[in-house]
Amino acid sequence: MGLDIAALLQRSQGQARDLHREHVNPKWMDALGLIGFDREYVRASGCTLWDGEGNRFLDMIGGYATCNVGRNHPVVCKAISDFASSQAASMVCFDAPLLAGILARQLKGRIGRDLDRVFFTNSGTEGIEAAIKFARCATGRPTILHETGSFHGLSTGALAINGCPSFREGFEPLCAHSRAFPRGDLSALEAHLAGRDVAALVLEPIQGKGVWTHPRGMMAEASRLCARFGTLLVVDEVQTGLGRTGSFLAIDQEGDVAPHMVILSKGLSGGQVPVGAVLCRTDVWERVFSRLDRAIVHSSTFHMNGLAMAVGLATLSVIEEERLCERAVLAGSRLRAGLDAIADHSPFISAVRQRGLMVGIEFAAPESPRLRLAWNLTKAIDPNLFVQAVTIPLMQRDRILTQVAGHAIPVLKLTPPLVISEPEIDLFTAAFARAVRDLETPGGPAWTALSAIAVNAVGAKWRSLRSRWSGDPSATGAHKDG
Repeated sequence: MGLDIAALLQRSQGQARDLHREHVNPKWMDALGLIGFDREYVRASGCTLWDGEGNRFLDMIGGYATCNVGRNHPVVCKAISDFASSQAASMVCFDAPLLAGILARQLKGRIGRDLDRVFFTNSGTEGIEAAIKFARCATGRPTILHETGSFHGLSTGALAINGCPSFREGFEPLCAHSRAFPRGDLSALEAHLAGRDVAALVLEPIQGKGVWTHPRGMMAEASRLCARFGTLLVVDEVQTGLGRTGSFLAIDQEGDVAPHMVILSKGLSGGQVPVGAVLCRTDVWERVFSRLDRAIVHSSTFHMNGLAMAVGLATLSVIEEERLCERAVLAGSRLRAGLDAIADHSPFISAVRQRGLMVGIEFAAPESPRLRLAWNLTKAIDPNLFVQAVTIPLMQRDRILTQVAGHAIPVLKLTPPLVISEPEIDLFTAAFARAVRDLETPGGPAWTALSAIAVNAVGAKWRSLRSRWSGDPSATGAHKDG
C-alpha cells in the first residue's frame, strides 16, 4: 500500500508539540510556550497560516525570509510535482545535472558582475563555509573579516564570523583567524585590510540581526578598499537577495560594488526545498579548482539535487512573472508609511529601518519617568523581554506572527512574503498600532503579557538552579502558562 502522507498528517494532527517535546527539542518547546507561539499549523497559502481549529494567522516572518514568493505558491508546487513524476535521474553524483546548469545560467543572467561560476549548496551557511574555503585557497591568506553584529550562519566556520556572543557561547574556541570591525566604520576597515593578511571581507548589505543598514556609499567604498589591498569581497545576500529589498540583489542599490562572491539561499527555495548558491569570479574559482585532481576539492552530496534545482527555477520564474521586486517596493512603501505614522506618536519607537520588505522597528527608553520605569524594570528582568510586549499581543489577540530581531536587540523585525496584499498590510499596521498604544498603559494587555512571561522566565531560571543544586533533572522543565 505504501505510505499515505496526507492520511498520516490527518490522523496525527494535534500531536506535533508532544512529539517535539519528547523526541526533538524540549527547550525549544519551552521557549515557544513561554511566548504563546506553540501552535500547530496545518495549512498555508501566500501570507496566511491556519491551525487545526481553523484559525487564520498573518505571517510577517515569512520563514526567516524564505517565503518570498509566498507559501505553497502553485508554480513552485507544480515544479515539485512535475519533477517527482518525471522519473528524472537525480543525485547520480558522477554526472552534470541538466537542471543545475540551467539554474546556474539563469542566476548569472540576473546577477552579472563577472560572477561566472556557480557552486550550489543546501543552505546559506554552507555558502558561507564554501566562501571561507575559496577565499583562503585563492589568496593564501588566513583571516576572514566581518562586521560587529553580523550573522552568517551557525556552523563552525560561519560561527567564527558571527557577531553575536550568545551564539558562540559554549562552542569556543573557534577559528583564531577571524576579526571584526565596527559596523560601517570605513577607517577601521581600512586599518584591518592594510595588514594584507585578510583573505575575505564578508558583508551583509543589511544586517539581519537588527535590520541595520549601511551609510550610503559604504558598500562601494568597502569594495574599492578590498581591491586596493588584495582582499576578496564576499557579499552575503542570503536574507536580502531574491527581491527582498526591492531589487534582485540588495547591492543593486549600492552603487559600484564589485564582489568576488555572492551568497544566495533562503528565498531561492520557494519556501519548500533547501537550496543555496555561491556565485564566484572565474579567477577565484580557478585557484580553488586548479587541477584535474582538484575538480571536486569542495563538494556536497545533495548540492545539485534535481528537486532543489527545479524549485529554484520555479522561484525565479515567479519573481520575474509576478514582478516581485517591484511589489516589494510598493508594499514596503505602504508598510513604511503606516509605521512612520505610528512611530510619530509613540514614546517607545525610536527608529524605523526599512528597505523593500525587510523592516526593523527599534524601541528605546521613553522620556516619561513613569514609562521609563516600566522599561527599566523589564530590561532588568531580561534584556530580551521588552519587544515581546508587542509580539505576544499581536499573536494572541490578532493572530499575527512577528519576531524579535536578535538577542538583546530591542527591534521588531518584519520579513513577510513579497506577495503580501494591501489589506494584509493594513491589517498588520492597525494591529501594531493597538499593541504600541497598549505599551503606554501600565497594567494594559502588553504589560500583562510581559508580567506573565517574566514570571515564567524567572521560574524557569529558578527551577534550573534548583536542579543543579539538588541533582533533580525533573526540576528543569519550564511551564507553559501564559
